[in-house]
Amino acid sequence: MTEQASMRPIRKTIPLDEALGIVTAAARPIERTVRAPLTEANGRVLAADVVAGVDVPPFDRAAMDGFAVIAEDTFGAGGQAPRTLRCIESVHTGSVPTRRLERGDCTQIATGAPMPDGADAVVMVEQTDRAPDGGVRVYTPVYPRQHVGRRAADIAVGQALLARGDLLTPSRLGSIAALGIAEVDIFDRPEVAILSTGNEIIEPGQPLGPGQIYDINRFSVGAVAEQHGGRAAGYPTAADTLEALDAALDGCRDADVLVFSGGSSVGERDLMLDLLLRRGEVLFHGIAVKPGKPTVFGHIDGKPVFGMPGYPTSCLSNAYMLLVPLLRRMAHLPPHQPRSVSAPAAQRIVSTTGRHQFYTVRLIGGEAVPAFKASGDITSMSQADGYIEIPAQTDIVEKGEQVQVKLF
Repeated sequence: MTEQASMRPIRKTIPLDEALGIVTAAARPIERTVRAPLTEANGRVLAADVVAGVDVPPFDRAAMDGFAVIAEDTFGAGGQAPRTLRCIESVHTGSVPTRRLERGDCTQIATGAPMPDGADAVVMVEQTDRAPDGGVRVYTPVYPRQHVGRRAADIAVGQALLARGDLLTPSRLGSIAALGIAEVDIFDRPEVAILSTGNEIIEPGQPLGPGQIYDINRFSVGAVAEQHGGRAAGYPTAADTLEALDAALDGCRDADVLVFSGGSSVGERDLMLDLLLRRGEVLFHGIAVKPGKPTVFGHIDGKPVFGMPGYPTSCLSNAYMLLVPLLRRMAHLPPHQPRSVSAPAAQRIVSTTGRHQFYTVRLIGGEAVPAFKASGDITSMSQADGYIEIPAQTDIVEKGEQVQVKLF
């Protein structure tokens, strides 16, 4: 096998919306499941219904610190005419009452402690005081069930608490823990193989040789994948030959998604297009966006394959634009909705007509200040607070014009 010997310009690009539609259609939700402890399940998606096997709370309990009483014994109580009751016991959380209340009795009780038999209400401690003989004077009447948390008031046995496909949040994990469940079945994360290509790319930590640069994309794209439901798996850099790309592809074929950075453009060593044509199917090559135009996407053995531009800003922009929606769909996660703020443009911005532009900005003094330098400069992203989108039909954003900044 030999390298492609000539440059092949991208003669036709497709709109971003069309590219997104193709990528989304290629995303098949992962059906593998794993069992995980609750401590590792936040942000994951349930793979099986959760049905309550116990009542929550499992007993009637006091909702206030005070005295458990028979409500009828407090009727008519007032500031000048309190009702005096005999205190027969004290019950704290973690303990249980041992004596049943009879008429005229009360039990001192802590918030959350089980109610004694015979009691049907709680008088708050602030509405009582102690009589000289040790009795409890009640100055305010209570009605039956007042200040009492009923058994199963929150969750009842047999109740469908959560359903397959629900996103696990801190509060939902708390509700599962309330049932005494320690582990849940969740959908596995799609594994994302991330490979940088290029003879000039070396690992951080090694000394730079002539003409070499450190790998950036494997780390930035890997972080995006981890943040949006994927499990990033880094592989060694592949050289600029079809033989090396073939070997790299064979080495990561167990992954669910393949992301190659570099080799997607039009140079004589940009071989991702050739690899996809030989081993799978090309679904598009070239998107009408800036940065990120020279992007190739297809599938090999039914698995989505991205050929991202090697320039760090282009590659990372594509990760946000294309990889994120694909991964979230595969991971059963809801679509990503980035936070945005409105701000005036700090200066006039000239865009490329016909290409949907993602333009990075910083928020300084309430204004959107341009941060974009060049597609090859990672600080175009790392020193930005977010980005604005400039539609393909817009060529100028005037100074002072309100723009929507989508925050990273």
